[in-house]
Amino acid sequence: MSTKKKASSLLKKDVGPLTFGSFLRAARTSMDLTQPEMATKLGGGVTKSMISDIETGRQLVSPKLAISIAKKAKLSEKLAVRLCLQDQLNKAKIKMKVEVAA
Repeated sequence: MSTKKKASSLLKKDVGPLTFGSFLRAARTSMDLTQPEMATKLGGGVTKSMISDIETGRQLVSPKLAISIAKKAKLSEKLAVRLCLQDQLNKAKIKMKVEVAA
């Protein structure tokens, strides 16, 4: 098993499947920001409650918003889009996996 797959497997075992919300929470906490601080950093009408709803999976984001958030937070745009699309498929109970190529 490669290191990448091993780390991914351990992460899934510890925190569950990777979602856009968990990606955002991990990025926010690694930057040592609170939800209100992250909302301020992202700007553009993003509120603390939006950050909370996204992180908990109550709100899904569009690919356009995922890219905007990734750019402003200096995160991987490719991963952000993959995760937001995967979240949408999962919510619709469509058993497919998303792959994104730039």
